[in-house]
Amino acid sequence: MVVWPVYFEAGKSRSEGRRVPAHLAVKGVTAEAILKAAKAAGYEAELDPNAKHPACWFESSGRVLVRTSQRKAEVLKRIALELKRMQSQTASNRRP
Repeated sequence: MVVWPVYFEAGKSRSEGRRVPAHLAVKGVTAEAILKAAKAAGYEAELDPNAKHPACWFESSGRVLVRTSQRKAEVLKRIALELKRMQSQTASNRRP
């Protein structure tokens, strides 16, 4: 299963490629962060850092390949929840 950063990008609309609900979307998501979140969610995943999303062929955003038999919507939701958790941990670590 191919997972692109645009699926989780808070600045994008559904028509622009976001695949998770707005409340689960994050800003500035990277393929590396998705890889880390996918592994934390228990998936076997691999990074393809030079891949370009077909709709944004001019940007090298990278992609994550996830090996699973689950439905894509469920996988994306679990990864999004993990990304949100990671983002909140990072924000709480930065506060004095």
